[in-house]
Amino acid sequence: MSLARHVNPDEIIKRLHCASLSEQDGDDDPRSEAAVSHLTPYTSRYASQVSLPKFKIPKHGAESDTVYAMIRDELDLDGKPNLNLASFVGTYVEETAEKLMVENMAKNLADSDEYPAMIAIHQRCVSILAHLWGVQEGEKAIGSATTGSSEAIQLGGLAMKRRWQERRRAEGKDASRPNILMGANAQVALEKFARYFDVEARILPVSAKSHYRLDPDLVRENLDENTIGVFVILGSTYTGHYEPVEEVSRVLDRYQAETGIDIPIHVDGASGAFIAPFTHAGAGGPKWDFHLPRVKSINASGHKYGLVTAGVGWIVWRDESYLPEHLIFELHYLGGTEQSFTLNFSRPGAQVITQYYNLIHLGFDGYRNIMESCLANARLLSKSLEATGWYTCVSDIHRPANDSGSLLSPTSTKGGDFHIEEAPKSPSSVGGERLPYDEGSAGHTIESLAQSVKTIITKPPLGKRNGGGSSSSNSGKDKANDSHGNRGGGGGGETSADYVAGLPVVSFHLSDELKREFPHVRQETVSLLLRARQWIVPNYALPPGEDGTEILRVVVRESLSLDLLDRLVSDICEVTQKLMDDDEVDLDILRRGRNHQDHPRAGGKEKEKGTPEECERARRERRGGRKHRMADGIHRSVC
Repeated sequence: MSLARHVNPDEIIKRLHCASLSEQDGDDDPRSEAAVSHLTPYTSRYASQVSLPKFKIPKHGAESDTVYAMIRDELDLDGKPNLNLASFVGTYVEETAEKLMVENMAKNLADSDEYPAMIAIHQRCVSILAHLWGVQEGEKAIGSATTGSSEAIQLGGLAMKRRWQERRRAEGKDASRPNILMGANAQVALEKFARYFDVEARILPVSAKSHYRLDPDLVRENLDENTIGVFVILGSTYTGHYEPVEEVSRVLDRYQAETGIDIPIHVDGASGAFIAPFTHAGAGGPKWDFHLPRVKSINASGHKYGLVTAGVGWIVWRDESYLPEHLIFELHYLGGTEQSFTLNFSRPGAQVITQYYNLIHLGFDGYRNIMESCLANARLLSKSLEATGWYTCVSDIHRPANDSGSLLSPTSTKGGDFHIEEAPKSPSSVGGERLPYDEGSAGHTIESLAQSVKTIITKPPLGKRNGGGSSSSNSGKDKANDSHGNRGGGGGGETSADYVAGLPVVSFHLSDELKREFPHVRQETVSLLLRARQWIVPNYALPPGEDGTEILRVVVRESLSLDLLDRLVSDICEVTQKLMDDDEVDLDILRRGRNHQDHPRAGGKEKEKGTPEECERARRERRGGRKHRMADGIHRSVC
């Protein structure tokens, strides 16, 4: 929840309105009088020359349809959720699920005595997720719905801290300096836990070598007796890479063998915990869930790839022994006895009901069809972008994988020699020389590339959204294979198992070749011009350690259809081509207008001296060396 500051309405009104609406010689201003009687689309006292109260409750109310119309019109200024490719949060809900939400929107999840059927559904969801994430025979899993993964992470981290404190005190040792390990790519909620609950955050740098995620080689160097646990992320929000949970687990196993210190893992599966269980690729071959004894708790966002709208997350511990009893509260004042471990009390129950609806309606096969489709579309977008020669993808889900789910090396073989073909040169440059601009060339390139969106993948994903409507090719022997997590349902075509495992996220940046030939083209301008076409595609720096590289990122959700993908590729190409052929002065004016700084000098732009790299460095310094973090600017990451 964002912090808000108090606004003084009197000061604003005095500054903006008093001059034009002041009384003249003791008489009412005719403009003010006209404003009250003037007919507007709303036919109310809030007319074209009278401002709608914003920061102070009005003395008199207004008609409901009038207020509705005005608020609706103001909200038209928002972006369209379906075109917000910055967000992992789902934007599509089936009509029947939406009906369930509306019918149950007034139910409070905190009131278990009043709504026992809803509480039973909540318990079923926890049980379903525990089994989905590999709870072992004899373990008594325990968990809860939350308002999202951010709250779930606080609860998982707090349980680790309290277990560590209890163990240290039982041993007669100091328990005042806890620390926790995470990669620099960690979502802000993980850092919030450390700051809010007085735990030292040991944030480990990432690198291209570690695929911009937690590096297991650095974990061992930062462990000590005060380490309460390790946050391992199943799906980095930067590039979509899964962090190597099993590899980190082996590091902790060796550390325990050497020192006797048992350090647990909490898996932040905000997005990945609803993807890896269903896809053919899984988490890339290695284990990541409760099949690993060291994984004590897992969180997920139901409102991301759980396919529910914003407002529900989940936290599950593999056994109730890993949730300290003193953290559980017993509540009696709502008519019954309820056990609770949350940071909130009153919470909407409609999202929990919708989560259960999805789990039962879609089933395993339905979720698999959706997740495989998202990954197929993300691979398609990745290949299309790299086919232009203008962009290079940092994400790897479109790259062939070896049997362990990791990247094939150039000398590896899998059904023949593997090699990556060189991307074609930009249509504006051949043989290192820039061709004269041809008005029709951009249109031809865009048209052919848009067509390639429909042909790059040899076979589209098969099957319907729900598991009950699977195609005939997913029956019999293939369906039996599905129940064991093997391939099926794809009619023998390629699946995510043929590629590097990860989230359906496409992170990309301008290619080195384009930067050399067109040094004035900048990614922040690409993002801005796409926003003008209603696409929200954020541009931001990679995590510390690689923050000299900025990337654009597209999150492929269920609602990003093939037709929209076609349009997105076309728009990216049009914008890029336009920037390549635009004058740098015009681009500077555009950026200056956005940032409200670097006002133009009198007498025009001063000619820059030096190499293109030196000129670029000088321009960065004039802009204050600003790099776009995920939490800065218009585009923000969503917890």
